[in-house]
Amino acid sequence: MDLLMQAEQFEKMKMSHMSTSDRVVASRKGKELVLAINEIYKKTKDSKLMDAMKRITEKKRKIDKRLKGRITV
Repeated sequence: MDLLMQAEQFEKMKMSHMSTSDRVVASRKGKELVLAINEIYKKTKDSKLMDAMKRITEKKRKIDKRLKGRITV
């Protein structure tokens, strides 16, 4: 499964010292991976795929949070 290898690389990717454009690219890559894995998961119902999607989504949320910045009142 090439997708699981890509997912593993995405999870191991360093988040420090990323530029804004790097974060945008990483966020899009995370979304792409989750959607691709989800298509396979719908057919197989493999729990490993669900776990991978959860981990990727968690990392993507961290990246998105950093992209949006802190909301000040």
